[in-house]
Amino acid sequence: MIDLSFFWHMHQPDYRNGKGVMRMPWVFLHAIKDYYDMPWMVERHEGIKASFNITPPLITQLKLYEKEGYSCDRFLSLWMKHPTSLGNEERKWVQKICTTTQFETMVKPIPRYAELYNKNEPLSDNELVELEILFMLAWCGNYLRRNEPVVSTMLERGGGFKNEEKERLMDALLAFIPTILPYYASLASSHGKKIVSLSTTPLNHPILPLLLDMQNAKRSNPKTILPQNPLPLVEDAYAQVERAKALYSETFGAEPMGFWPAEGAVDEKSVAIYKERGLRWIATDEAILFRSLESDDRRELYRRREYNGVYIAFRDHTLSDLIGFTYRYKDAHSAVDDFIAHLESIDKNHETAAVSVILDGENAWEFYPNNAFDFFEVLYSRLAQTSWCKTVTMDEMAQKPRTPLDNLHPGSWIFGTFDTWVGHPQKNAAWEMIYQTRRDYLHHEPTLDKKIKEAIIEHFLASECSDWFWWYGDDHYTEYIEEFDSLFRNHLIEIYHLMNIAPPASLFVPIAGKKELHALISEPKFPITPAINGRVDSFFEWLGSGTIDESRLFSTMDRVRGPIDRIHWGEDRKNIYIRLDGDLPKLKKDGVLAIFFDESKESIEIEVPHLPIHGDIIAAAEDTVEISIAKKIFDGLQKVHMRIEVTMGDSIVQTLPGVSELEIDLNEDFSKNWFV
Repeated sequence: MIDLSFFWHMHQPDYRNGKGVMRMPWVFLHAIKDYYDMPWMVERHEGIKASFNITPPLITQLKLYEKEGYSCDRFLSLWMKHPTSLGNEERKWVQKICTTTQFETMVKPIPRYAELYNKNEPLSDNELVELEILFMLAWCGNYLRRNEPVVSTMLERGGGFKNEEKERLMDALLAFIPTILPYYASLASSHGKKIVSLSTTPLNHPILPLLLDMQNAKRSNPKTILPQNPLPLVEDAYAQVERAKALYSETFGAEPMGFWPAEGAVDEKSVAIYKERGLRWIATDEAILFRSLESDDRRELYRRREYNGVYIAFRDHTLSDLIGFTYRYKDAHSAVDDFIAHLESIDKNHETAAVSVILDGENAWEFYPNNAFDFFEVLYSRLAQTSWCKTVTMDEMAQKPRTPLDNLHPGSWIFGTFDTWVGHPQKNAAWEMIYQTRRDYLHHEPTLDKKIKEAIIEHFLASECSDWFWWYGDDHYTEYIEEFDSLFRNHLIEIYHLMNIAPPASLFVPIAGKKELHALISEPKFPITPAINGRVDSFFEWLGSGTIDESRLFSTMDRVRGPIDRIHWGEDRKNIYIRLDGDLPKLKKDGVLAIFFDESKESIEIEVPHLPIHGDIIAAAEDTVEISIAKKIFDGLQKVHMRIEVTMGDSIVQTLPGVSELEIDLNEDFSKNWFV
């Protein structure tokens, strides 16, 4: 028998600048697409339960829209204007936001949006108005599309919109947002259906163990390079927990039973704080359990565990990543069949098992068709009819007997370390700025009145958000690094302004240089004909191939990174060539490569230990994996779209490319970009 807990983490950083205006619109956009839809899809299925973690910055900003409307959001304020009222830079920025939506799943289903999205010439004023409205409609979730007449009517029209229609659409969306948090409360209430449980996170989503003691980064990974002259920020850690609890109670009318520590970051001291503050459970990643036990025996993952009297749910990384990254490429029934098969395997090997599927509750769905509605309909329907698997909430899970852990390894949900948030020169520079600002504040604190000190502490707490450090360095990519960088530094600049002190010049210098996606992707320059022998025989053999640095293509979500670090690809008159670099000993042990072409119903499957050496497909693996695929397989086609799944054992551990798919022109003249 399995107790299955779905735990959806709903989080956005605090996008407000010093004047209280949100610099980016992602809270609003996910509010109309995901925050209501996710619990609504649970409620649609009798017998299904789930848990939702709703972070304080998300709560605060949702309430701000309720209070101030669109005026609190820079993008929405510009979106509401007629294009003739926009400055040149404003117009470019609005159009940039409107053309960063996922194309295949959100743009392409709306033909007029796709037409404007891909237009190379400058848009006219009327076209920009259409683009803006279609962008907003594309972000509307399934609940709004079915239940909000303004949204459904405009989507049915599909285009031809006028600027004055923005107000009607915005009024409908702003009226919807205040219903979101009360909806969660009603589903969690003991007077209501009680089909969900709710939790929250320390106030500004900080890495609490690093605030308590930066040496935790070294304890987790001795190779991590620490920031210079770190300060313990213990008072801030307590404030982050206490203020989060207070906001949760004010919002939902009850005390929280549990927390998702930001980024699943834990250590023994932070657990002691949670216990002291009355919390009964927390959750983190399976890597923390295995490192705490000094064993990677997966049978241990499905036992209930506690540390220091606090129940800890350990995330099943495989099942969570399948939903977060892999099932987007499968039809709903195939994906659910695969998920159920994984659960059956767990059930056969355990008399009772506690399975925790924990992942981002908002960012994955825009990569699914229909915002994952079809997937969840099939998944929840199947689970509701499965007698040997029962969905339970985290609150329920925490009330059952559990086995104590003797110690708790410090780390996070990524690799079981803190390296995503400290160690890189950019990440360390941000920490050092916080420390220096804190030292200056402590020097002047006696001269400041209570109101000023409270405002300063709020900026310190906001500066400690994990999101800023996530985007610094080379491990994650975003088009909006400049905006994130500015938001972080502005919190520290505001502290100096509040102290009536000139901020240090260093705070006005960006920490991160602008990172362009095309800097990580190089398209093929000319034909190649490499020898397929698993070795790079010369510098010139793959010269001119396209390359993608997979080790750096990660964004708002992350996963256990697979064995492939870099992709090379190219072609000559007869063949397509692919080269995969990475951890070859691991891949050669039991790896399987499944190569999918959207134009073909068949996939090409290559068992790396038993590579094909003749025919239409030739492959070899020694120092690298090299593959040749004959173009005649695609007879009659002009283009093919390719992706690769890497399977180790029973799990798909990597999907390549990590950001999209390769569009290969079978008659390429090398005059244009191949990557879409």
